[in-house]
Amino acid sequence: MLLTWRRWRRGRPFWGGLAAVLAGAEICAIPLAPLKIMLQQGIAGIPSVLMGLVMIVMGLSAWFAPHYRGLAGVLTVLCAAAALVMSNLGGFLIGTTIGILGGSMIFAWQPVTPTEPETAADTAIAATTATAAATTAVAESGAVSEPGTVSELGTVAEPRTVAEPGALAEPGGSAPAPSEP
Repeated sequence: MLLTWRRWRRGRPFWGGLAAVLAGAEICAIPLAPLKIMLQQGIAGIPSVLMGLVMIVMGLSAWFAPHYRGLAGVLTVLCAAAALVMSNLGGFLIGTTIGILGGSMIFAWQPVTPTEPETAADTAIAATTATAAATTAVAESGAVSEPGTVSELGTVAEPRTVAEPGALAEPGGSAPAPSEP
């Protein structure tokens, strides 16, 4: 159960959504508080509740529809910034701050694609297979020909000679004659 929860949480912008839900709840709760806590009363309470509800919905959409994370993040930041002016200083600055951080985390989140770790044996097998394939391709293409055979271009391969150590080979394929003292 814990592994399933962890996999679900890592597959979406969980912490950004949680921050957006908490900020929305805080901005929503302030206008519904008693008069001693509220700074202003009246029609200003309606936008506060609406902005808080939008932030809660955006946080939940980040959890349950992570492919809408860009829209959810931007709308959360805009609602949090608007709440600063329209809703008791954005829930006494707490809701605005948490909302901006949560919206930013939602917007910045990227899904992680799982990669399988390579073992040393897999790497060695892949290298051996690649070398064998390259050798086979060169042999089949006729790039290496035996001396005296005719290639596809109609040229005859010259015999190869090996020069003595310290001697320079001439372009004709034969080694220079050693000089006498």
